[in-house]
Amino acid sequence: MPYYESVFIARQDISAPQVEALTENFVKAIEDTGGKVAKQEYWGLKNLAYRIKKNRKGHYVLFNIDAPSGSIAEMERQMRLHEDILRYLSIRVDELEEGPSAMMQRGSARDDRHRRDDRGPRHSRGPASERDAEARPPADKKAEKEEKQ
Repeated sequence: MPYYESVFIARQDISAPQVEALTENFVKAIEDTGGKVAKQEYWGLKNLAYRIKKNRKGHYVLFNIDAPSGSIAEMERQMRLHEDILRYLSIRVDELEEGPSAMMQRGSARDDRHRRDDRGPRHSRGPASERDAEARPPADKKAEKEEKQ
């Protein structure tokens, strides 16, 4: 059977358990028509690039599917009819990816990066009052300058 990757975006107003219920409905639709969902990932609530049906955010879900084209057509038909689905996209692929998708890997890569706080002593800054104190000359030097004049 051919392999597919499918992503759908659900409205921001629904809760995560409702997104899981939607996901289970679509998985059931695929399995009832002779297909199999190899992997499903919930990517979370993310900002949209532009407004879609007055929504600025959406719940993203990915499926890796091993199914005939009729299963995909039935799933897409149900997505089209469902009012909580903003967009969906299914593409045929040569093989299914194993392990986490690129979106899931991106989140872990952010944790590995160094934060600005970890830059070291040269770049570390204290509270504003300490910085201002370092920038001002000591009171003794001010007094010496005034006496010379």
